[in-house]
Amino acid sequence: MKARSLSAEDRAKLEAVIGYQFSEKERLDRALTHSSARNAKGSNYQRLEFLGDRVLGLCISELLFQTFRDANEGELSVRLNQLVSAESCALVADELELHQFIRTGSDVKKITGKAMMNVRADVVESLIAAIYLDGGLEAARKFVLLHWKERATRADGARRDAKTELQEWAHAKFGIAPTYRTDDRSGPDHDPRFTVTVEVAGVAPETGTDRSKRGAEQVAATKLLEREGVWRKISAGK
Repeated sequence: MKARSLSAEDRAKLEAVIGYQFSEKERLDRALTHSSARNAKGSNYQRLEFLGDRVLGLCISELLFQTFRDANEGELSVRLNQLVSAESCALVADELELHQFIRTGSDVKKITGKAMMNVRADVVESLIAAIYLDGGLEAARKFVLLHWKERATRADGARRDAKTELQEWAHAKFGIAPTYRTDDRSGPDHDPRFTVTVEVAGVAPETGTDRSKRGAEQVAATKLLEREGVWRKISAGK
């Protein structure tokens, strides 16, 4: 499947949704092009994703620094990590319904499926970078604040580290420590995916997937804590 540019109608629809009009339209096309799309080599969103991740981190860090003036570095870091996670970015992608506009090859089937959470997250980061390059930091900050400010200021944004929380809960309840098992590693070296299972004797295990082994462990620990009612499950906003 050849990667085609967005139609004028789709571009106008998407620009209305994100609240920004691009002066260089090819930036928006590139931000929505997955590497699997035909003829996408060198014009897909991978480099934009790298930049967008940093721009998002800066904007969120600035927002947290200004909002939580009495918070220490540890609390700010916990909030930041949650807000820039693949899960949070994917939720923004779903709210914007970006799956309608992402251009992929025929080997990438279910953009809205749970297994493709990272693709949706990557597109949000690449879109932030495209806005930054086209309109500057202020334009990118406006987009980030529009879609992250409410998330950033809610009470459950200061969760502790999930692995630490799970370890203390398991010790208190069962007198044992959780164990983690790496089930799978897939993807290229520059963009790996790890699948990890966490087990606590006495309860059912949980599995998590992320770009790093530690990240996957955190996802699995979070799922177990939420399932057991230790943490309240964060709403997906739907």
